Amino acid sequence: MIANKKYIGILACFLLFLSCGKSSDAVYDKYETTNGEWKKEDVKAFVFETIDTVSNHNIFLNVRANKNYPYSNMFVIFKIYQPDSSVLTDTLQYQMADPDGTLLGNGFSDVKESKLWLKENFIFSQQGDYKFTVEQAVRELGEVEGVSSLKGISDLGIRIEKK
Repeated sequence: MIANKKYIGILACFLLFLSCGKSSDAVYDKYETTNGEWKKEDVKAFVFETIDTVSNHNIFLNVRANKNYPYSNMFVIFKIYQPDSSVLTDTLQYQMADPDGTLLGNGFSDVKESKLWLKENFIFSQQGDYKFTVEQAVRELGEVEGVSSLKGISDLGIRIEKK
């Protein structure tokens, strides 16, 4: 009984220590689910309102993938819709697995989370709503048409950190 109280006390101190760590620089962090596969027509959208038009920000794509993801890389089309209606578009490629097929990312289970760069040192030059969209653009080798769905992708998110 006394040993259990001792372990509970140690656990409580450990959790308190973890909660007092450095605060996050994230100003936005949101996920959208895919129900286990990311369909080509399932364009993920995120809206971020800013009033800070001076600071540099880093923008990341967070991807949760599992062992059912069949490719070593992933292509995405990323768009930023700015308050003045202008649109910035990038097509980006990310390595998702080692050559032996082992998924990259963080995690202890079959699910790995990858934090992938979208924009570095981005300045939101206008106040207002910024809409971000992400769509998958993966193709089989030698094929013109993209794959209809990416199995093994469970969640996608956008994270914005103040630099």
